[in-house]
Amino acid sequence: MGLIWLLISCAAVTWLQGVLLGRRALANLTYSRQLSAGTCHAGDRIEMVETIANRKRVPVPWLRLEAMLPSSLMFTRSKETSISRGSIYQNHTSLFTLPPRTRITRTYQVGCSGRGVFSMESVTMTGSDLFGIYMPSRTITLGERLVVYPQLLQESELPASWRTWQGELAVQRWVVDDPFLLTGVREYAPGDPMNRIHWKASARTGKLQVHRTGYSADPRAMICLNIEESESMWSVVTEPDRIEAALSCAATAAASLIRQGMAAGFGHNAYSVAAGEEDSRVEPAYGMQHLAALLENMAAVELKARMPFHEFLALEAERETNESWDYLLVTAHISDRIAEAIVRLEAIGHRVTVDREVLRKEGPRS
Repeated sequence: MGLIWLLISCAAVTWLQGVLLGRRALANLTYSRQLSAGTCHAGDRIEMVETIANRKRVPVPWLRLEAMLPSSLMFTRSKETSISRGSIYQNHTSLFTLPPRTRITRTYQVGCSGRGVFSMESVTMTGSDLFGIYMPSRTITLGERLVVYPQLLQESELPASWRTWQGELAVQRWVVDDPFLLTGVREYAPGDPMNRIHWKASARTGKLQVHRTGYSADPRAMICLNIEESESMWSVVTEPDRIEAALSCAATAAASLIRQGMAAGFGHNAYSVAAGEEDSRVEPAYGMQHLAALLENMAAVELKARMPFHEFLALEAERETNESWDYLLVTAHISDRIAEAIVRLEAIGHRVTVDREVLRKEGPRS
């Protein structure tokens, strides 16, 4: 009889602890996650900070956190977290005890090994009592977004054809200034003609100021990437390293042109993480804000062809513009139809340069 009462007492205590600790294990429990940066370049390191707080007066005996994160984010190993890595995603699982009225902050060093636009939408929390009688679960929506731009190279690492193309653009721009195109004012320098002095600005600043003029040639550069490895390519890129090298060159060249005050754009014939045909190109424009949009467009490129490159070039030729652009076509091959599209672009006044060096079979140059 005493044994029966002992069993009943044990069962009652077990049930009671389940009610007190397990049923409300996730009550007054909060979770937050922050990244040290929302954008970075491939190869950079950022920090990810997790904060878990238990605001109850009772502990959480067992708490499991699960999160799906992109595989290209390289986390430092820790004793608290188990990582199961796949080709696209990695599953992070951690199991620990959370005392009452306690907040835990965990900081991870994260290496961004590859470009992309990554959504880290949620984390799942599962609580439990001592014996696993109650196991409530809750998914917390975070809506985080990380954009990893292509890796930037040193200017000396660009292929010779790219450096030559950039040099020609610079020569076009700086060769002759245009006295009728006024872009602002600057301080007087020895040799400036007197008819360029801006008297009102000089009186306002107390120093001689002259009109700043624009230039007779202001080239607009458009870098176009052909995602097709060959004319007979089915759909998906089989040698991604070559495309990644081309994107790094494109990002480096565009950043250099924009920092020199020139206009740069980018287009491609691949699918994009952002939906819509308009997301496959960025019009040439100026400024660092535009550069950020251009690099994000490059980060969103998927390694899958959306249309043949000759069709992409045909659409470029149909766009209405009152000025000639400088096109740099990055392609592994030149088919007859691509050649025809190039002729059409040149016929309406655009300058076209073709580069196949960065996409050669032996891979990118070091």
